[in-house]
This record gives sequence, structure tokens and C-alpha cells, in this order.
Amino acid sequence: MSSDVVFRAFAVGDVPGQEPVRLDPAEERRAVAMAPAVARRFRAGRMALRGFAGALLDVPPSELTADYCCPQCGRNADLAHGRPGYSLHGRPLPLLLSLARAGDWILLAGMRAPAAGLRLGVDIEDPADVGFPGFDRTALTAAEAATIGRTPERLRNAARARLWARKEAWLKMGGGGLRTAPAAVDVLSRPGLRDLVPEETGLPPHLASAMALG
Repeated sequence: MSSDVVFRAFAVGDVPGQEPVRLDPAEERRAVAMAPAVARRFRAGRMALRGFAGALLDVPPSELTADYCCPQCGRNADLAHGRPGYSLHGRPLPLLLSLARAGDWILLAGMRAPAAGLRLGVDIEDPADVGFPGFDRTALTAAEAATIGRTPERLRNAARARLWARKEAWLKMGGGGLRTAPAAVDVLSRPGLRDLVPEETGLPPHLASAMALG
């Protein structure tokens, strides 16, 4: 089943331009509340996702309407967070989508015509962002922290990034994100959760990435 997932990776400045495509009002309201650099990455990610969804179903991106769903907030036109999706002329499109960012890199994942109830989450992480004091105590379960402790020191941040990418992917798949305490979620081994490699994503090799599907 995971072989049906399509991946695309972009640097923020390399997101393909789309013939006139705008963010939906709820997305734009979220963007204008952000700091300029964050808003730039947010807009780039949402534009890339819209173009990606259109390409997967051969639909002009300019005709798509964002259709996000949050387990807590439900689904409505004012929503710009939660599980991503799109509709066309009021009809939800048969797609699973997930988006992740790390620095100036964006990773998109999508599946056409998914089975009913199937969910998808991806994430990317930079090892340079997870080596701060207290990370293991705050983010990892005891078993995960023990695994890091057995890892050669020069490889520990890469191992931390892999675990954090798995956690984010798993929590995105569930739809709740970091509303769940990450230290309560053990991701050493879970069905449907796996690391991704640069050859399938197109990401730089120093970044960790993971996918959860189930």
C-alpha cells in the first residue's frame, strides 16, 4: 500500500509557480498573523500542496478549494489546520495528503483514491534542531532515550531527528498533532510507520523523514 504514496520535495524558493492561484481566505488569514519569514514558508508550502493535489488528479490548482479537517474543530470554510484536503465545486476530492517543513525544505505526500478510513502523515526534521539540552527528557520515551544512549555520540542527533520525524508523522496521521505529548508516544516500532530515504523523497540526505500510513 505504501508504494501507492507519491512524494515531492521542494526548497521554498523553488516551489513551481502556478497560473493564477491564491490561498483560500482562511489560509491567508493564518499567514498574515505570522512573522514574515514564517509566512513565506507557510505560503510556499500551501501553494506547493495545492499544485501537488491538482497534478495528482489532473485538476487545475486554481479551481481547488482547501478542505481541512480537524478532530477537535471539525470541517468548515474557516479552517486552515488539521488534515489537509481539497474539494472541487463543493465535492471533496479522493486524496490523502500530508505536508511537512524543515527550514526551507517542504515535503509533500499524497495518495489517490485511498481506501475508506486510511490516514497519512509525513514529517521531516533537521538533526541540527534536536540536540538541545532536555530534548530526550521532553520528547522521548524511556525506551527511546535508552536507544539514543546506546548510539555513538556523533550519530545521536541524527538518531533523535529520525525519532522526532516518526513521532510527528504518526501524530499527523492521527490528526491531533502535538496535542498529544510526544514523550508518551513510542515510535521505535509501529505498524505502518517507517523512515523514508532521500532516493524516494528527493530531500537532502542530512534531513530525517518518516511516513505513517494506516
